[in-house]
Amino acid sequence: MSPLRLPQHLAEPAHVDTGEANLRFELLEEIDAAVGHTERDVERTLRALREHDADPREPEGRRALLDDAVQAVWRLIVQHEAGDLTDHRALIERYAIPPEVMARIGGRPN
Repeated sequence: MSPLRLPQHLAEPAHVDTGEANLRFELLEEIDAAVGHTERDVERTLRALREHDADPREPEGRRALLDDAVQAVWRLIVQHEAGDLTDHRALIERYAIPPEVMARIGGRPN
């Protein structure tokens, strides 16, 4: 009769958590929070620009609103590229980024 063997998962030494998994999780949470903040900035600045453009009686202040939108979209694209995502068509479509904003950051508006 052959000797009994413990199942392999019970024969391995106990797993010792070195904290690496916790650190990775915290880093992913921070990245998620930063991207979420940037996405809200993009939505806010583009909404302000659209609302301003909807009222032709107030031509003043558009330059500042456009600059804010360009900066917010640029930050989002940089974060997108940092995650190895180089096709920005989905972002442009999701946020309805105006061609004028894309042209200012050097992108093609599609």
